[in-house]
Amino acid sequence: MRPTGPARLRAAVGSPFQLLLLACTFALAGYAGVRLLAEDWFGVALWFVGAAVLHDLVLLPLYAVLDRTVVRAAGAVGRQELTLYVRVPAAFSGLLLLVWFPLISGRVADRYRSFTGLSPDGFLARWLLITALLFGGSALLMVLRLRLQRRRLRRATKDRPPAVH
Repeated sequence: MRPTGPARLRAAVGSPFQLLLLACTFALAGYAGVRLLAEDWFGVALWFVGAAVLHDLVLLPLYAVLDRTVVRAAGAVGRQELTLYVRVPAAFSGLLLLVWFPLISGRVADRYRSFTGLSPDGFLARWLLITALLFGGSALLMVLRLRLQRRRLRRATKDRPPAVH
């Protein structure tokens, strides 16, 4: 039986709080869009189109190939479920690189120094250190998980009754 009246509306849009939150989100996005496009709308539009083209034509195939390589390497070992131990730190490292790329590359060093009064040196070293820690922590978790699985397998083998001949 299909709901009718207010029950049907509630099933379609959710609670009134969700509707209010969605309206506020759209209002905030509209305000940000108006402020962003007020000064240099062509530059912003060019940046969005360039980012979409760069992502879809260059980056997506690149990290798809890298992911397939990791999956095949893990499959050769017989442990495809271990690919997450590479995917997660790689995703976080890539996100940090994307966010901090202007400072990591040193392209905005003078502007950063003039606005903040701080030295822009060290962003590359910090990003590399964080990336190493992410992959090291992930490798440590993977080793611990594999050891735990081996212990469980040994216990299950010891607790099993001997086969009847």
